[in-house]
Amino acid sequence: MDFFGKPKSDQSSTATAKNGKAAETAKPDERLVPWVEKYRPKNIDDITAQEEVVQVLRKSLETKNLPHLLFYGPPGTGKTSTILALTRDMYGPEAAKTRVLELNASDERGISVVREKVKTFARAVVSQADARYPSPPYKIVILDEADSMTTDAQAALRRIIEKYSRITRFCLICNYVSRIIEPLASRCTKFRFKSLPRDQAVARVEHVAQLESVNCREGAVGALVDCAAGDLRRAIMSLQSAARMVHGGGGALDADMVAELVGVVPAAVIESLRVAWNSADASALRVIVDELIYSGYPASQVLAQLHDRAMEDQQLGSLQKAKIALMMATVDKALCDGADEQLQLLDMMMQASRIAQSA
Repeated sequence: MDFFGKPKSDQSSTATAKNGKAAETAKPDERLVPWVEKYRPKNIDDITAQEEVVQVLRKSLETKNLPHLLFYGPPGTGKTSTILALTRDMYGPEAAKTRVLELNASDERGISVVREKVKTFARAVVSQADARYPSPPYKIVILDEADSMTTDAQAALRRIIEKYSRITRFCLICNYVSRIIEPLASRCTKFRFKSLPRDQAVARVEHVAQLESVNCREGAVGALVDCAAGDLRRAIMSLQSAARMVHGGGGALDADMVAELVGVVPAAVIESLRVAWNSADASALRVIVDELIYSGYPASQVLAQLHDRAMEDQQLGSLQKAKIALMMATVDKALCDGADEQLQLLDMMMQASRIAQSA
């Protein structure tokens, strides 16, 4: 309470100091920031893999000549991170806030959004440039998950792209390029983002684990990457979830903990199911399926892993593998339609047993 006794001349400095402390307090705690955001590439040179895309964008950055872009590929391959890194290199972190509009088309995908938000931003005058960056005389509109936009919204967007191309560039991001109408896709330069090679994904996850002081045993990071199936974002998010378990228990992260965390069925369980095919005992197969259901494993996950294991089985012939794959596809369709998991798994095991024992 000593500030009550200070002269009036010192009150302004006191207020400034208090405001400074408040600003410091308002900064988000880095411990609460998701690691996928914390370690998102800040510029083009930080992008992992995608060498061809980075090379073309770096050239566009030098010449200030950027076409409309269409990024497509599997999730977690760096599509959004790449365009955000490009905008930072192009405008600077501060100017990018006023020159870049980012929309998630899966949430805002109607024609009204295109006519209101996108059109209003596209026709706005370009703000003052930062002399330290290239700052070309146009803005950028990023439409993430553009394949979720309705056909009418895509048609309206095509007209906006034509009308305001002098002062605005568009970047469409999607997983399935086939869902983008041809008149819209033909106005963009397409870049396909490939799943990251396993060694590069492992190196990136290991780098994050080292910076966050996560103790990982041999094979743990590889298990994270394998379970993510090429999705680096999913691998890093799983690492952050696993880190809470490790830090809470004071141990080290191993492959078994990873499998438990991400919901992967242990390899020993899958192998026991494959071995059970050689048995013609219906009661034994039913007991195995019941134990599987009681353990809480999703039937779809069991089916996917069992399919991969069956295709690698050297004891099965090509015709047997084809029959098993066709049968599993039918079971998968039934599960997608809402069929009972226990009955479908039991039916699958019975049919697989007959196929495995057939000549």
